[in-house]
Amino acid sequence: MSYYKHHIFFCLNQRAEGEACCVQHDAQAGFDHCKSLVKAAGLAGPGGVRVNKAGCLDRCAGGPVAVVYPEATWYTFVDKQDIEDIVESHLQRGQVVERLLLAPDVGR
Repeated sequence: MSYYKHHIFFCLNQRAEGEACCVQHDAQAGFDHCKSLVKAAGLAGPGGVRVNKAGCLDRCAGGPVAVVYPEATWYTFVDKQDIEDIVESHLQRGQVVERLLLAPDVGR
């Protein structure tokens, strides 16, 4: 068994000179909301969920992005409801939120 059941990384990278990046899409707010929801639900910590900041995940064109491990499920999101759906469906029940999946061909 791994230390965490799920590990979710949010890209919080800032690119220079106006290049596309997740920070331009308020990724920090998504990270903050996810962290508070996970904590409030009692999911945080060993055997549960870890919410982490990440540098560039190289999927800038789909930003903002987050990835859940160990499944390596890539998500894009636009608002608090999207984050709530990821937490409630994927992180609590293990069910992927299909409508938020990042297309596999989206890169930088």
